[in-house]
Amino acid sequence: MGDDSEWMKLPIDQKCEHKLWKARLNGYEEALKLFQKIDDEKSPEWSKYLGLIKKFVTDSNAVAQLKGLEAALAYVENAHVAGKTTGEVASGVVNKVFNQPKARAKELGLDICLMYIEIEKGEAVQEELLKGLDNKNPKIIVACIETLRKALSEFGSKIISLKPIIKVLPKLFESREKAVRDEAKLLAVEIYRWIRDALRPPLQNINSVQLKELEEEWVKVSSVAPKQTRFLRSQQELKAKFEQQQAVGGDADGGGDDEEEAVPQVDAYELLEAVEILSKLPKDFYEKIEAKKWQERKEALEAVELLVKNPKLESGDYADLVKVLKKVVGKDTNVMLVALAAKCLAGLATGLRKKFGQYAGHVVPTILEKFKEKKPQVVQALQEAIDAIFLTTTLQNISEDVLAVMDNKNPTIKQQTSLFIARSFRHCTPSTLPKSLLKPFCAALLKHINDSAPEVRDAGFEALGTALKVAGEKAVNPFLADVDKLKLDRIKECAEKVELVYGKKTGGTEKKEGKPITGKTPALSGAGGDKETKDAATKPGLLKKAPAVKSGGPPKKGKPAAAAGMGGAGAKGKKGPETKEIFESELSIEVCEEKAAAVLPASCIQQLDSGNWKERLACMEEFQKAVELMERSEMPCQALVRMLAKKPGWKETNFQVMQMKLHIVALIAQKGNFSKTSAQVVLDGLVDKVGDVKCGSNAKEAMTAIAEACQLPWTAEQVVAMAFSQKNPKNQSETLNWLSNAIKEFGFSGLNVKAFISNVKTALAATNPAVRTSAITLLGVMYLYMGPPLRMFFEDEKPALLSQIDAEFEKMQGQTAPTPTRGISRHSGGGGDDGEEEEQEDVGNDVVDLLPRTDIGDKITAELVSKIGDKNWKIRKEGLDEVTSIINDAKFIQPNIGELPAALKSRLNDSNKILVQQTLSILQQLATAMGPNIKQHVKNLGIPVITVLGDSKNNVRAAALATVNAWAEQTGMKEWLEGEDLAEELKKENPFLRQELLGWLAEKLPTLRSVPSDLLLCVPHLYSCLEDRNGDVRKKAQDALPFFMMHLGFEKMAKATSKLKPTSKDQVLAMLEKAKANMPAKPAPPAKASSRVVGGAAPAKFQPASALAEDSGSNTMESKPDPKKAKAGGTSSKAKGVQGKKVLSKPNLKEDDDKSGPIFIVVPNGKEQRMKDEKGLKVLKWNFTTPRDEYIEQLKTQMSSCVAKWLQDEMFHADFQHHNKALAVMIEHLESEKDGVISCLDLILKWLTLRFFDTNTSVLMKALEYLKLLFNLLSQEEYHLTENEASSFIPYLILKVGEPKDVIRKDVRAILNRMCLIYPASKMFTFIMEGTKSKNSKQRAECLEELGCLVESYGMNVCQPTPGKALKEMATHIGDRDNTVRNAALNTIVTVYNVHGDQVFKLIGNLSEKDMSMLEERIKRSAKRPSAAPVRQAEEKPQRTQNISANASMLRKGPAEDMSSKLKIMYRTYRIQNRNMGSHSETTHTVPREFQLDLDEIENDNGTVRCEMPALVQHKLDDIFEPVLIPEPKIRAVSPHFDDMHSNTASTINFVISQVASGDINTSIQALAQIDEVLRQEDKAEAMSGHIDQFLIATFMQLRLIYNTHMADEKLDKDEIVKLYSCIIGSMISLFQIESLAREASTGVLKDLMHGLITLMLDSRVEDIEEGEQVIRSVNLLVVKVLEKSDQTNILSALLVLLQDSLLATASSPKFSELVMKCLWRMVRLLPETINSINLDRILLDIHIFMKVFPKEKLKQCKSEFPIRTLKTLLHTLCKLKGPKILDHLTMIDNKNESELEAHLCRVMKHSMDQTGSKADKDTEKGASRTEEKASKAKVNDILAEIFKKIGSKENTKEGLAELYEYKKKYSDADIEPFLKNSSQFFQSYVERGLRLIETEREGKGRIAASTGISPQMEGTCVPASTHTVSSSIGNTNGEEVGPSVYLERLKILRQRCGLDNAKQEDRPPLTSLLSKPALPTVASSTDMLHSKLSQLRESREQYQHLDLDSNQTHSSGIGTTLASPSSAAANIDDLKKRLERIKSSRK
Repeated sequence: MGDDSEWMKLPIDQKCEHKLWKARLNGYEEALKLFQKIDDEKSPEWSKYLGLIKKFVTDSNAVAQLKGLEAALAYVENAHVAGKTTGEVASGVVNKVFNQPKARAKELGLDICLMYIEIEKGEAVQEELLKGLDNKNPKIIVACIETLRKALSEFGSKIISLKPIIKVLPKLFESREKAVRDEAKLLAVEIYRWIRDALRPPLQNINSVQLKELEEEWVKVSSVAPKQTRFLRSQQELKAKFEQQQAVGGDADGGGDDEEEAVPQVDAYELLEAVEILSKLPKDFYEKIEAKKWQERKEALEAVELLVKNPKLESGDYADLVKVLKKVVGKDTNVMLVALAAKCLAGLATGLRKKFGQYAGHVVPTILEKFKEKKPQVVQALQEAIDAIFLTTTLQNISEDVLAVMDNKNPTIKQQTSLFIARSFRHCTPSTLPKSLLKPFCAALLKHINDSAPEVRDAGFEALGTALKVAGEKAVNPFLADVDKLKLDRIKECAEKVELVYGKKTGGTEKKEGKPITGKTPALSGAGGDKETKDAATKPGLLKKAPAVKSGGPPKKGKPAAAAGMGGAGAKGKKGPETKEIFESELSIEVCEEKAAAVLPASCIQQLDSGNWKERLACMEEFQKAVELMERSEMPCQALVRMLAKKPGWKETNFQVMQMKLHIVALIAQKGNFSKTSAQVVLDGLVDKVGDVKCGSNAKEAMTAIAEACQLPWTAEQVVAMAFSQKNPKNQSETLNWLSNAIKEFGFSGLNVKAFISNVKTALAATNPAVRTSAITLLGVMYLYMGPPLRMFFEDEKPALLSQIDAEFEKMQGQTAPTPTRGISRHSGGGGDDGEEEEQEDVGNDVVDLLPRTDIGDKITAELVSKIGDKNWKIRKEGLDEVTSIINDAKFIQPNIGELPAALKSRLNDSNKILVQQTLSILQQLATAMGPNIKQHVKNLGIPVITVLGDSKNNVRAAALATVNAWAEQTGMKEWLEGEDLAEELKKENPFLRQELLGWLAEKLPTLRSVPSDLLLCVPHLYSCLEDRNGDVRKKAQDALPFFMMHLGFEKMAKATSKLKPTSKDQVLAMLEKAKANMPAKPAPPAKASSRVVGGAAPAKFQPASALAEDSGSNTMESKPDPKKAKAGGTSSKAKGVQGKKVLSKPNLKEDDDKSGPIFIVVPNGKEQRMKDEKGLKVLKWNFTTPRDEYIEQLKTQMSSCVAKWLQDEMFHADFQHHNKALAVMIEHLESEKDGVISCLDLILKWLTLRFFDTNTSVLMKALEYLKLLFNLLSQEEYHLTENEASSFIPYLILKVGEPKDVIRKDVRAILNRMCLIYPASKMFTFIMEGTKSKNSKQRAECLEELGCLVESYGMNVCQPTPGKALKEMATHIGDRDNTVRNAALNTIVTVYNVHGDQVFKLIGNLSEKDMSMLEERIKRSAKRPSAAPVRQAEEKPQRTQNISANASMLRKGPAEDMSSKLKIMYRTYRIQNRNMGSHSETTHTVPREFQLDLDEIENDNGTVRCEMPALVQHKLDDIFEPVLIPEPKIRAVSPHFDDMHSNTASTINFVISQVASGDINTSIQALAQIDEVLRQEDKAEAMSGHIDQFLIATFMQLRLIYNTHMADEKLDKDEIVKLYSCIIGSMISLFQIESLAREASTGVLKDLMHGLITLMLDSRVEDIEEGEQVIRSVNLLVVKVLEKSDQTNILSALLVLLQDSLLATASSPKFSELVMKCLWRMVRLLPETINSINLDRILLDIHIFMKVFPKEKLKQCKSEFPIRTLKTLLHTLCKLKGPKILDHLTMIDNKNESELEAHLCRVMKHSMDQTGSKADKDTEKGASRTEEKASKAKVNDILAEIFKKIGSKENTKEGLAELYEYKKKYSDADIEPFLKNSSQFFQSYVERGLRLIETEREGKGRIAASTGISPQMEGTCVPASTHTVSSSIGNTNGEEVGPSVYLERLKILRQRCGLDNAKQEDRPPLTSLLSKPALPTVASSTDMLHSKLSQLRESREQYQHLDLDSNQTHSSGIGTTLASPSSAAANIDDLKKRLERIKSSRK
């Protein structure tokens, strides 16, 4: 058993893999227990077993395998990751479990498969099971079938996809194994349960015996629809519902419903394999079908018939086949063949379904006309064909053709067409049979029911009955108004008989037809099914409304209702609606007199024709009174008007009488039931008077009243005809003017444009200018309604006239048509609203109908078509040219264009691209010419255009896109998206096609409100585009993704990924998640959608400019001028309809008065109540990711009580322009209605949050503008936001901080800033903190910045919940993947650090090493001393308040928006300081304003000195002016504003220092130049005090940057680097000249600095640069300066630590340590002078630590003996200098006795007592220097005296200088100061210059190149060069002649003569280093000042922008200032001098 114990100890997962089966068995058992124990499905434990589960199920040992299966089942059930194992485990189960003899194993295998299905892996399992069906082992096949059956019965057909199973079923039935066949039978029965008869077609061909058995089994299947009994993990709510039903007991109805709809969704057609038949047609088919012998034709047809029997056909190009079949049907003389061809067409239609739709239009008219055949079998075949074809298209698409045939003379054709219509109607639902279709059909059918042939009448009744049944009485009755009672009853009787289901089609169709009964969905599978639904959905209101009118009983009811009915039907011409008018028969004059006498006073009637006008007038007055008092019902209108017309009638000469007469006509028309008969009596007279000066207006009034009574269309037609039948031009022009106004008042509905056009043309040709003008004005008004198509009627007018017309149209451009105010509002009862709605709708229809469309069918001859298809391209071109001219001539055409589509289609892939483009332009023309009817050609012409989008030529693609857009504008998008065509196009792997098509879809989809489900077919191809090789395709696909999702929903899209490869799937899902976040909301339904959709806005759901013929034709025109406007609420014209609504409720005038009141109404306690409601959850809490409709509705309701109605309408309008208007009004009323605004503040803010979700930038900008003003107001009112207001607004505002547009972000930040004045910053903090969790990186970054600003302004107390938590949260963003976010996080924490100091690190907690180093680096870089937070807080509050009024954007952004991005980080520190200074500096240079001198400004400023001083301080100008103002020698006035300057300077210096470390070389150089400028002027240098460490840190960071980055950068010019090095070294030397500043450097900083400098000295790359050696020499010099001038304790300590580090670091080079030690020796040499200033305790502590790290033994092991010698020497020297006292300095060492140091010191002391110190000396130095060292002071002095004597004598000068040089080189610390003190200034300079010359010669360089920036004569104190700089070319000029020093000397001599001191003796640095030189003069002379100004000007303007440094430019100061050639420099300086003089004089 030893073995057992071995494996018993193993962990479970290893046991499971053990080679012993027992071990495995045990492993499986334990695994099973473990799997059942783990609660957390995401536990990491699961992942261990991922690879093992397959082994569990495929174990070779049967016993172990059983256990393994149990464990595997537990795993699949509980593990989150189980899905990953699906494929391998399922395959293992199929191959290794299903063949096991044990039933238990199979059972477990089956359970595992089902469990995988439950965890959503159904497809993978099904795939494995189907593979298993191909296995050779029948056991496996049986088990697989059984598993499939079980899965289907439990999960249902929704989850288990049946198509692949049904495909293999027939094969299973053929199996030799009985078991397989039996199992297959059970499976077939199970499938039958779910899909019923859809299963029959696929199994038609199996063995007849088996089929019979199946049939028997099928009969037994219960008829109750099966239910899903087991649910997926994602279907848990369904499961709960199911269980609840089970508990209640069986099947509650409610549940039944859902399922009902879910189950019968399978259509046999879907389950079939498509068959490709085109290639199988007989080779000679097309010849045979044209053959003379009918037998041959029959053979050909029979071959086709056989092929089309296949129930599902592959899509392809069937155009030719359809064409020949159509020809047979239409032309063949043999009726048998006609029937056969019809059968073939029926078969094609059934097999192709929707794909046949494109051919339907060609075939339908032919079939219908063929119904003239009487033979029953032909008729039947034709019926079947047309019914099958109907299912492939929509009634809409074929309506034109059908209506055309209905007027045919042949009764059989009429009868069959009516029957066909009846059958078609049965397929419709109320929604797919909109009024626009019913209207023409009913009109035509009404003729049929009056036909002489009884069969035609019967068919008509049947069709009308069906329509009545389908659409409901409400919809149909208006069209049956004048049908007599008998016929109406007959129609109703038919309606009752109609069965909406009829079963002639295949099973699938029957099922579909079952649906209309529910009335829920369209009945069609055909392309049009949902199309009509869509159209109708736009106007359900309209369908319901019309019949409201009917309430008054029989048709001949009162006029108001009739008129409303008219509104409904849109009285077009005289057809239809007129039947509903009240026609009075003409009454004879006697009857009229009788009737009139009954209602008028007798005197009145007698005086009518009196000869005395006064009597006539009196008579009229009585007449008027009588009419006013009459009731509508009893007014005999016709009688009264006939009385008025009685002699003298309209020939009345007295104008007063005439005026009254006309007024009475108007009264009668308004008050009575005025008929057209009455109107005819008076109209002629009215037209005659319309031009009359005195009576014209009354005539017009009467005409308007008549128009209102009899409808404008009729009245207008009469009036215009009458006006133009007479000659009076005044009448003509006034009639046209009246019409213009009438159209505006009544709307355009129903007007018969054609009738006017001819009259308008007559008017345009009139000689009288007034008539022409009126005609043009009328056209302008018509243009408002019709748009550009109107112009087409007048294109052949004279150019002069055309230009006038165009000018008029231009004026109208962009205006919307006014809302109709008449013709609708006065009808009482329900009619009001409805009439108007209908009118709106009809405007649409009619404008399109008005255009006279030409039929060009006959012009498209066979000859033309063959031309277009000719082999010779020139002839093809001719053909296309002809087509262009045909279309141009016709302007508007009918949809019948014969064979043209096929001909043009073939040209779209012409090899000649020019022809392709020409074809595209023809198609574009065609779209405009045909209008919405182009729809029917989308499939056969539109889709091929899309294929052209894949063309490689850019211009061809652009043309194709324009064409597609032109088409889509006419058709709407639905036609394009239906069917598989688009998916097929996307499938093609053509990158151009894909990107263009996706781009197009991305543009169109967002504008649609719904799309056909076929869009889903595009999704798989969209996914493949997401992974396309071409980047553009990928991008376009990503852009389109959100829009697909907007329509299809995330779930469907995610589900579609299941077919992708796993890697692709993850990527795509990630993209989907991302798209989900950006998913736009669907376009809102048009306004006023609460109870019904306004007809006017219908088209909003198609893309903006689209127009559906059936409901919005007018759009086609209107929207074209400005498609942009159309987007939100339908098109422009429609908007008026929507607005119209609110106006109509009250008279027009009132609207304006309404706007005058307050816009916000104060409701007492309104706000409090709203908050209570929200708290009590009575209303929705304002919290959402995107605003849903219920939120918007809720807000609307809440606003209704406190916002002016008209404003609310603007605020909630669907069109963004109205939102802009609303905001403008709100801004206007802000100040005047403070209380109102505050009382509605919560609502206003909520409404603004909705605007944040709009995509329109202009609204957003306006909203932000309003917010800024609003918060200003609130802070003035000292209002505080309530919690409720804040929480429902701030989070949404913060979303906008992440906007891509800078302007918006800036505004939002400004608003957030203001918020803090009315809402506590600490609460703001929490909201902003939430914002940092956003997915949008811009938002995260901006929120972090904002947090920084809050902390900075309000201290740490704002951090919520605690500073620690808040900072930890912020710090997590340091590791963000987005750079801007990282920077923002770092900046924010640096800001906190600046307020809070080092405590920040404690609060942040643990950061990863990388993040921490980034943070430390950034803190160093900002290097800002922590400032006392509380003080700042105290200042901050008032300051913020003042600034608010200043430009808001300044507040956040500070100055200089245009700085380079590199600087932004550093800039932030400056920005922060700058805010404290009142945000006054805006500058375009990186040089801050403080360092710039704006001479122009000063020159123009003649104010007195007193007032100006403070302003100048800020710009540091007074320092520069002092010397000029105070020329007395030897006196230096202290600047009066010095303290002032100091406080201000600190922030500036901080900024400049922060720039030193910039990554941008030029920025750094400029910053160094400015610091150097400060250091060189000793009065200014002290400003640097307190900033030294900061400056040094920035410097060595820059050194590190150069070393690591710049030097490695190949692209960088090395000269640039040298220049930067020179600047760094120069400014450092300047710094270390000033001892007081040098001593401020702290140990740590010095250590880093020395490290940087030594690294630089050792950098071999520098030596390779041509100026490199000079740089290294300068560094050498600098190091010496650092050692001498810094605080000796600090530098010594730093060197010790540095040595220790360098010895420890393995990477460090031995050379490095050596140089550190050399520095230490140098220090040792200085010890005798400095010992008293050194803090020995600290130094000894450092040595102690060093010796602890490096005990003697360890040091001895070093390769070099230097370290140990250095240490000994140091200690020895200290002992020597301090003696025994040294031991008192060990105070800082904790346990001295452990210390090696003490022992060592004791030893040394002892030793030195015994001997002299010479030995120690020997240790220290070797060589000659030792003896000199010992030489006494006196001796040294002698030697030097000797040398100076030599220099003084003329002969030995050179020799003396050489000796002095040698001596100084040996004793670099020798003091030659005393010898120079007594000599003259000139002598000192001479000595210095001589030494320098010698040095240059010895170094072998003629002169040090200017471009190093440190010229030898000024080692870094950077004396400004003299004014004239001689240009020098590098390396060849003698230094003596050149250097600026020559001029410097002259200057000094001049200064001495003037009595100006050159240098205070005691301040002058000793001439210790051979390169040193006198320090700066104390008082800057004016030339110096000029020079420094000049250098700045140069720097900022030229140097780093565009001047290349060439040899003609010399660096005149150590910090690289470039002067141009001398002449220009001189000119410049003279100019400056003059300007300064001017300034001086003006100051005095």
